[in-house]
Amino acid sequence: MKLENRISMITGAARGIGKEIAFTFAGQGSDIAICDVNEEILTATADEIEKASGRKVLAEKVDVTSFKECETFVNKILDNFGKLDILVNNAGITRDNLLLRMSEEEWDVVLKVNLKGAFNCIKAVARPMIRQRNGNIINMASIIGIMGNAGQANYSASKGGLIALTKTAAKELGSRNINVNAIAPGFIRTEMTDKLSEEMKQGMLKLIPLRRMGGTEDVAGLALFLAGEDSAYITGQVVQVDGGMVM
Repeated sequence: MKLENRISMITGAARGIGKEIAFTFAGQGSDIAICDVNEEILTATADEIEKASGRKVLAEKVDVTSFKECETFVNKILDNFGKLDILVNNAGITRDNLLLRMSEEEWDVVLKVNLKGAFNCIKAVARPMIRQRNGNIINMASIIGIMGNAGQANYSASKGGLIALTKTAAKELGSRNINVNAIAPGFIRTEMTDKLSEEMKQGMLKLIPLRRMGGTEDVAGLALFLAGEDSAYITGQVVQVDGGMVM
């Protein structure tokens, strides 16, 4: 198994892409620490993973916008598992609105969760990873952070900032054998995209050369590659999973 004897922390893992990554990593031998703000769904997800994989799962309600909560969770992972090998910064939200109509609160909360949350988690795991001189950090960006999108100034800014943070962290941590990369998903089937109208979905599909939406398993497969030994010489990169939508 590709992640045997590895310990993985995944934020925003109650559902969607985060949940798929947690299942995939556990299926490849990793014990899992997952967090989310939705405690009820998170607990159910943890039970599902344990039953399906037989791996140990630590699940905690964590607000990633609080460094203290992130640090406390990381310390709990170290107490329970003795180490932490992989961090996946997946927690993210949207508050879409046109720039002229966007409130200060809509701007601030998206930047806090999507960008500050990733910073908090990277900072919390950096010291233990530096001590063990090994680690993989994967940040969930978006093609919107590359191309922008009308009505998503806050989201695109947060994901563009996350890409820049990825590259800086890769430069700072590379000498300690810590790889930092980002995944930029495109049009992926999730609860979020399920809410779009059929007209909007068809419009998006016309922009994708493969003429189909991606699945959460497509993103999880790339995360597995970036978390494992096969990607040991890859760092500071942003890998798109978008069916060719942005070239």
